[in-house]
Amino acid sequence: MTKRSTAHYFLEGLTDIGVDYIFANLGTDHVSLIEEIARRDSEGRRHPQVILCPHEVVAVHMAAGYALATGRGQAVFVHVDAGTANACMAIQNVFRYRLPVMLFAGRAPFTLHGELLGSRDTYVHFVQDSFDPASIVRPYVKWDYSLPSGVVVKEALARAAAFMQSDPPGPVYMLLPRETLAETWDDSAMPAYPPARYGSVRAGGVEPARAATIAEALMSAENPVAVTAYLGRKPQAVAALDRLARTCGIRVVEFNSIDLCISQESPCFAGFDPAAVVPQADLGLLLDVDVPFVPQSLKAAAAGRWIQIDVDPLKADFPMWGFATDMRVQGDCATVLQQVLDIVEQRADEAYRSKIQARIASWAPAREAAEARHRAAAAVEGIQGAINPAYLFARLSAALSPSDVVINEAVRNGPLLQQQIQRTEAGSYVGLAGGGLGFSGGMALGLRLAQPSRRVVQVVGDGAFHFCAPDSVYATAQHYQLPIFTVVLDNGGWQAVKASVQRVYPDGVAQGTNSFQSRLASGRQDERRRFADVASAFGGYGEEVVDPLQLDAAINRCLAAVDDGRAAVLHVRITPL
Repeated sequence: MTKRSTAHYFLEGLTDIGVDYIFANLGTDHVSLIEEIARRDSEGRRHPQVILCPHEVVAVHMAAGYALATGRGQAVFVHVDAGTANACMAIQNVFRYRLPVMLFAGRAPFTLHGELLGSRDTYVHFVQDSFDPASIVRPYVKWDYSLPSGVVVKEALARAAAFMQSDPPGPVYMLLPRETLAETWDDSAMPAYPPARYGSVRAGGVEPARAATIAEALMSAENPVAVTAYLGRKPQAVAALDRLARTCGIRVVEFNSIDLCISQESPCFAGFDPAAVVPQADLGLLLDVDVPFVPQSLKAAAAGRWIQIDVDPLKADFPMWGFATDMRVQGDCATVLQQVLDIVEQRADEAYRSKIQARIASWAPAREAAEARHRAAAAVEGIQGAINPAYLFARLSAALSPSDVVINEAVRNGPLLQQQIQRTEAGSYVGLAGGGLGFSGGMALGLRLAQPSRRVVQVVGDGAFHFCAPDSVYATAQHYQLPIFTVVLDNGGWQAVKASVQRVYPDGVAQGTNSFQSRLASGRQDERRRFADVASAFGGYGEEVVDPLQLDAAINRCLAAVDDGRAAVLHVRITPL
């Protein structure tokens, strides 16, 4: 009988469950995996491709970007508790995104005297041994496990994949002790665990009676609205929502949206501020949204009638949530909305259709007024060294195609970006789901890896840019030929910190003295802030713009570099803090 290492069966198991890539930052705990990868390469045997990332925050967000584009969870390898700690912020984001990612960490050897292959053989094995490394990420994973023996490695992987891909999807975590990876087993002890028999659970539709109830409520409403954020994860859901909105006369708001949920060209698109439409509504739909509005800022919403359709309606991982609904449906929005649409289209007569057409037409003046405000904001160019962000976004929008993917980590300028960079195609917009800044660099790389024919544009504030581990981003971009376009909005610090203090203490000492502890720029004459040089250090193209009149040409040069296969960074000096 053939005896092989647990590492061999681990890689075989990853292939069995459909993992294409391993995004890795390796250490002494991965020796058996490294040996087995080398063996498989020398024998011409298939295994997931390894993408080495110099920082874990990039590795995890790359896996997330790939999963976002494909729907398929990928593997991330990190080094014991240290790598887990570095990855934790990114895992929190992935958890809030509801994206499938498998995080695997080695574990310091448990034998000290050479009793087993893989026993401790260096100082660091002692200091990296902790009581419960999984506790670092446990609040942000659906399942965690420490592999007790190589004999169950394929079964454990099948179990991990089932949790990861089941609705709502999310990350999982597994610890791999070094001696366990080095164990050897007979082939006969390693049966397969095919996803067809050990796979995930998907959300579906709703029973016909409740679909009919939702349809009746929509058809009797005079001013229905819908608020959504991540429904656009599935392109078919985007199409179903737009069709239902046009058929029932529903105004659709994206609030803190994570994906494009409805085309901004749709006559039913009502912008990004629920306060503009919710108070007048007689029926509201909450569709795949975690925070539909801020309760203390929109108290009138609590008195409204709400129907919730969500893959995760209870928000079980939010200790407190606080949004009342009159009907709560757990299901797949694409399926449920199509069910409701079928009923409405069957029941709608000419009188109803005419009423809806008139209702939609009545919204045109408000849409035109909003568009006029946006054009007026974008017409102000700004001055030398203080380019107006609205103008910047409008010029960037003019240079992009509908299929380009825009990743929004502009933070305080994020809503302005959404107003000025029009998106119309499913999958062409990505926002921040979690609470950790620094997601956009790795996410851009993962999206580009999964969709090599689409340009990916990362828009990020200077404060968040530091969190992205940018040297790791552009090193990885160069190594694996993944050209992305990054626009760094340099206002000299963290505007979000300043704004937060102003909201709570509008007349406080910090406001009076302009002391918000949020400036990253000192203002000294000898200060250097050359973000574009980070790209140049790793073979990319970098440029800084301070003059609004030079903006168009700079954007075009950066896009030309990306189209030629090089990452590009455009450092833009915008209105300072």
